Amino acid sequence: MQAVILAGGKGRRLHPYTTVLPKPLMPIGDYPILEVILRQLKNRGFDDIVISTGYLHEIICAYLKSGSHTDLPVRFSHEDEPLGTIAPLHLIDGLEDDFLVMNGDILTDLDYGELMRYHKDKGALATIATYQRDVNIDFGVLEADDSGRIRKFIEKPDYHFSVSMGVYVFSREVLSHVPEGVHYGFDDLMEDLTLSGSDVYSYPYDGYWLDIGRPDDYARSVEEFERYRDRFLR
Repeated sequence: MQAVILAGGKGRRLHPYTTVLPKPLMPIGDYPILEVILRQLKNRGFDDIVISTGYLHEIICAYLKSGSHTDLPVRFSHEDEPLGTIAPLHLIDGLEDDFLVMNGDILTDLDYGELMRYHKDKGALATIATYQRDVNIDFGVLEADDSGRIRKFIEKPDYHFSVSMGVYVFSREVLSHVPEGVHYGFDDLMEDLTLSGSDVYSYPYDGYWLDIGRPDDYARSVEEFERYRDRFLR
């Protein structure tokens, strides 16, 4: 199975750490988060890994080419100018009929192989791993009609949203929806696919998931990786 790891972002939310270290190499326990991901992919049967690089790519390449971290072979695809999360797929040779795409800064115990099987069973153009986020509004919320008359009041409501985990499976034909040579992100792709009525499916997941992109989430990931280490490296 084939996986593309997106590792080209600048990680602005983690400054100043990411001024000298690309976000996928931020350490989690004994490993950078990128190596945790690679070990997980290997354990789930993925054997063709492409790292899509941009910012500080030479550091990522040097780390992985040292060969002392995992025996899973990887190859690289580099973007000279930022192209967003989806447009860089056009730069990758040899994409399979179905392939996994994921951000390089995610700590999760999601079974990537099961996600791939779900996608193929659905015959989907795209499958998005999703996670429920609960948002509490710490105020009384008023709902009014067009005249301004209040029709409803809710005290400190909770709202529930299905959010993207930053892990997807695409069929290769999805590239026909992606323009070449311009900045084009996941948000653009989802808008275009949903407006066109394409077969896009959600894969709801209720296990562990954390995006380490903010300092407080990164600190939490370091603590919880040690606590639940066996969940992430099994």
